[in-house]
Amino acid sequence: MSPLDLIRLALARLRSSRLRAALTMLGVIIGVGSVVALVAVGQGATKGITAQLEGLGTNLLTVNPGSSTSFGTRGAAGSATTLTIDDATALAAIPGVAAVAPELTTQKLVIAGKENTTTSIVGTSAQYGTVHNQTIWQGSFLTQPVTDLGLRVAVLGATTASDLGLGADAVGTDISIGGIPFRVIGILQSKGGSGPLNQDDQIIVPLEAVKSNFVSGDSVRSIGVSVATADQMDLVKAEITTGLKSRHGLGAADAADFTVFDQAQLLTTVNSITGLLTVLLAGIASISLIVGGIGIMNIMLVSVRERTREIGIRKAIGAKSRDILFQFLIEALVLSVLGGFIGILVGLGATAAIGAIAGWGFVFSPATLVVALLFSLAVGVIFGVWPARQAARLDPIAALRYE
Repeated sequence: MSPLDLIRLALARLRSSRLRAALTMLGVIIGVGSVVALVAVGQGATKGITAQLEGLGTNLLTVNPGSSTSFGTRGAAGSATTLTIDDATALAAIPGVAAVAPELTTQKLVIAGKENTTTSIVGTSAQYGTVHNQTIWQGSFLTQPVTDLGLRVAVLGATTASDLGLGADAVGTDISIGGIPFRVIGILQSKGGSGPLNQDDQIIVPLEAVKSNFVSGDSVRSIGVSVATADQMDLVKAEITTGLKSRHGLGAADAADFTVFDQAQLLTTVNSITGLLTVLLAGIASISLIVGGIGIMNIMLVSVRERTREIGIRKAIGAKSRDILFQFLIEALVLSVLGGFIGILVGLGATAAIGAIAGWGFVFSPATLVVALLFSLAVGVIFGVWPARQAARLDPIAALRYE
């Protein structure tokens, strides 16, 4: 018989026992659907995190102070007060640096009318918007005269504005930050962030306003540096390290009292971690496919026993062992491939639903679908060969006598 005839025969057998076929395919459907959905979850999470990191700024370097030591106890990284506004001014003169924004952050209760929220107050310069790739939705951003004078003005993140019940008409109104009035001059365009990387939940004010009202001293919490082009990142990073060491009185061999953090390094690390998690999730989901394959083997063995007389009759009228072998193998393949196609549809549906809930949209890779289908095909071959061989080895005389 030709392969097409064998496929037609297999489909006819499946139609004659639809419930059994559906239950047999269920394991493959669940396995393939799980693989497609979980791999998409991993890829979607990678896309979401990468988008948030890229939203922090273009070609971004972040300079953080080192750790402090008090009474022999070493503090956490960033606990020292080794960075100053003068350091930020010096970094702006380095060739290849497009913009520099010193930052001093604190947490304060913010009140607008009857609404209130506790959020991050970021004291910074007029170049913060350039460094962190911020876009104004309403009003305007900080300007150089405003930051030089340390005026009590504020630019709200989209989430903060929403929490305070403020809309486009909020520009020009007053809010209370830590009990001190500030004039709202702008609202930022939402970046859709969440967690510690959420730039939508913050209020940006002039650095001098934070220093004069909330945090004393001359140090800053960090310095954001935007590099002009990506190929200058390493050179600028080296220049920053050399320049700050010199300013802080440290020799070339001395340990730096600051760290220069490269955004590209974080992106590489995140992609590596999420890639491993995606493979792990796919591996876990593949266990369902193995269980589905065992189900196919079980039902095919039962089918061989039930059709023993049919096999004997076919052999008696001239069917060869390989014909019987291919007949049962094709039936196993049809079960697994049909289950694979249905599983892909289920997985794509789950992917769309999860993406809509998580906010990263519909993310999938065509390669995942191909691999899932090939895997289901392999399951049919691996778990269908033994029952097919059992059927092919039956003695026709014994098979005809089988009751």
